[in-house]
Amino acid sequence: MEYLEFELPIKELQEQYEKACQIGEDSEVDVTNTCKQIEKKLKETKKEIYKNLTPWQRVLLSRHPNRPYTMDYLNAMCGDSFLELHGDRNFRDDKAMVGGLGKIGDQSYMFIGQQKGYNTKTRQYRNFGMASPEGYRKALRLMKSAEKFGIPVVTLIDTPGAYPGMEAEERGQGEAIARNILEMTRLKVPIIVVIIGEGASGGALGIGVGDRVLMLENTWYSVISPESCSSILWKSWEYKEQAAEALKLTATDMKKQKLIDLIVKEPVGGAHSDRETTFRTVANAIEKEYAVLKDLSPRDLVDRRMDKYSQMGVFKE
Repeated sequence: MEYLEFELPIKELQEQYEKACQIGEDSEVDVTNTCKQIEKKLKETKKEIYKNLTPWQRVLLSRHPNRPYTMDYLNAMCGDSFLELHGDRNFRDDKAMVGGLGKIGDQSYMFIGQQKGYNTKTRQYRNFGMASPEGYRKALRLMKSAEKFGIPVVTLIDTPGAYPGMEAEERGQGEAIARNILEMTRLKVPIIVVIIGEGASGGALGIGVGDRVLMLENTWYSVISPESCSSILWKSWEYKEQAAEALKLTATDMKKQKLIDLIVKEPVGGAHSDRETTFRTVANAIEKEYAVLKDLSPRDLVDRRMDKYSQMGVFKE
């Protein structure tokens, strides 16, 4: 297990607990009470740290190297029922954007999401979760297929942004994202969006329009990353913590501004600390949201979706 800087007190107590237990196993000394005391203090320290996280600390948790990615969720929630589909039928298959059919329980869904890598090789293979135009066009192709067969769409967002390379711009990155936003507003099947990690800029919005938008507790959603915001406003990345605070990018901030519909609780310590519980919680949340949407007519779905997004950013003085 890797620990972030603010998690170091937890690491120290965890190591003390493991050493005490090991002493008890290797000798005849009774260390039961000591282990219980350390375990109790460990739980209290975890609760204290994670209930008082700053926006920047939540950003760090969303990027934790052990945090589950899109394919982890799909394999856990769908098991053998997940069938990945490839290609945009135009240019190539973008490995940063994955999608396919899968089941949660007896209900089929079209799943789409950004996928990051686990090490240097796979990060390069997945382009660090930054999709190119063909990735967004693949996503749109899959959504249109889902609409044709009346299958609900679930998107999982986890990206530092769309790929900003010259070749992506040459192939119409902006148009691809804009086209997805337009088509998702009028898609005639339910769309459930779940932000499972980073939700940055147009890279997230390209698959982020939905009837219901859910955010895991330790994720962020914003037009720009704290580092980029800091570099623009202060000409330095040193003010990224202040930028994270000012951007109001946490799940709580998003819910308060009515930009998302539900905050999905994570286990104490973050999604990576108890993956199985996280997978079950997300699967249950998707099922509950779909149960509310499944009986709505296509016309009602589109009208409600249009109204929802039309009201965002409108204030009365």
